[in-house]
Amino acid sequence: MSEGLQKFINSESVGTGRFAKIGFQNPEFWASAVGVVEIVCGILLLLGFISRLAAFPLLVIMIVAFITTKIPTFLDKGFWAFAHEYRTDFAMTMLLIFLLYFGSGNFSIDKNLISREQE
Repeated sequence: MSEGLQKFINSESVGTGRFAKIGFQNPEFWASAVGVVEIVCGILLLLGFISRLAAFPLLVIMIVAFITTKIPTFLDKGFWAFAHEYRTDFAMTMLLIFLLYFGSGNFSIDKNLISREQE
């Protein structure tokens, strides 16, 4: 969610400017679209509501970010710079895979809705 907000707050460094630097066509559109998806899906994950569905677009965003930003870092600066820049993204990617597989936890809206349906 915070990354999505930053695409609007710090547009030049994280949003439109970043997407233009990477080489995206129509960076204004892509930065806004990704920002909105990150905010909405981030909120859904925090609430534990439709978590598996919310995790999927975020995982797609993480894969695209890996391809467009982290692979060039690896090729230009080497493994250690890549490892440093990818550590948070790696953790988020693993979390999203976990949520896709297991779903949300005991205190989530999803779990409460499922337990009410079973009563």
